Amino acid sequence: MTPATATKRRFDMPAILAWFIVAMVVVGLFSRIFEPDLGVMDVPRLSICLVILGIAAVRYELGFMRNRIGDLILGLVTAIAAWLLISVASNHEGEAALGFWALTAATWAASWLFVERLAIWKTASPLAARLVNLAIPALFGMAILLLWEVIVTGAGVPKVLLPAPSEIWVRLATSVPILWADFQQTFLKAVLAGYAMGCGSAFLIAILVDRVPFLRRGLLPIGNLVSALPIIGVAPIMVMWFGFDWPSKAAVVVIMTFFPMLVNTVSGLAASDAMQRDLMRTYASNYWQTLFKLRLPMAMPFIFNALKINSTLALIGAIVAEFFGTPIVGMGFRISTEVGRMNVDMVWAEIAIAALAGSLFYGVIALLERAVTFWHPSIRG
Repeated sequence: MTPATATKRRFDMPAILAWFIVAMVVVGLFSRIFEPDLGVMDVPRLSICLVILGIAAVRYELGFMRNRIGDLILGLVTAIAAWLLISVASNHEGEAALGFWALTAATWAASWLFVERLAIWKTASPLAARLVNLAIPALFGMAILLLWEVIVTGAGVPKVLLPAPSEIWVRLATSVPILWADFQQTFLKAVLAGYAMGCGSAFLIAILVDRVPFLRRGLLPIGNLVSALPIIGVAPIMVMWFGFDWPSKAAVVVIMTFFPMLVNTVSGLAASDAMQRDLMRTYASNYWQTLFKLRLPMAMPFIFNALKINSTLALIGAIVAEFFGTPIVGMGFRISTEVGRMNVDMVWAEIAIAALAGSLFYGVIALLERAVTFWHPSIRG
């Protein structure tokens, strides 16, 4: 046995997960010895589910049906176990005991094992491969939400400390007009306007910095100083200058997004090597021809990196700026107000909307990057 083979066997994650599931099954089935009052573990369905999970884990460790059909069966059993956990915990809130937590740990390990197996699937169809790649993060996110729901409900965590995902969903469904108004005020007005002005002005000034060498020494240190300004100090000043409405929040976004775009664009314009620039000069290309045909295309990966970074910074800056003065609408205003009223489910609903908007914004920029920089090795790979 070679050292590489020994290391691979020693750190075989599916085997570790399978034996962990078996251990949790043993703990769950024999938990009555250690804890007579089992609460929800008195439900026979959970004991049966533990046994099925144990059988599935042993099957994986021994190598039986270690194929796609077996993987799908494991996923189905895991989904049934998660559904049983949620249904039982909701009927016995705060009564979870050792056996229940053993099944919870076994279900989490089974979901991890299922995703681990799904990640090594090899498909000939590009569409199927893309669907599998999308399913892996989606299933992982669902597993986290289910684990959150089970722990909060089973342990009886107070809603003021941490509401369950189901409660947050109810708040989302019943507060659509309020959430939409907040989204319009914060994202569609402040974030998009500030993002466009900040990134656009930084791009143009980067071209100027590249064209005029002394600005590189004079302007970049100033830009670094501006980027280091604390947002909690800048936001009240912007409110005093531009008023309580969304323009002051857009100004904060401009300050947050300007410097990352400036630095990345300047670095990208310097990415082309001397041989490429010499080749353009042999073709009698002037500065602007070299800029548009060589240097800007070479800088596109750097520029899109800045755009992706700024897509999250812009949303954070706008929400934080709304804490320091805003009309009675906006995501930051709603979060600060509802925290004072102890409506934590509404706060989490706003957080969910912000996270979804930021993720979609980032995804759109990433798709645009793939279309523009299709020639780059990272995209071709």
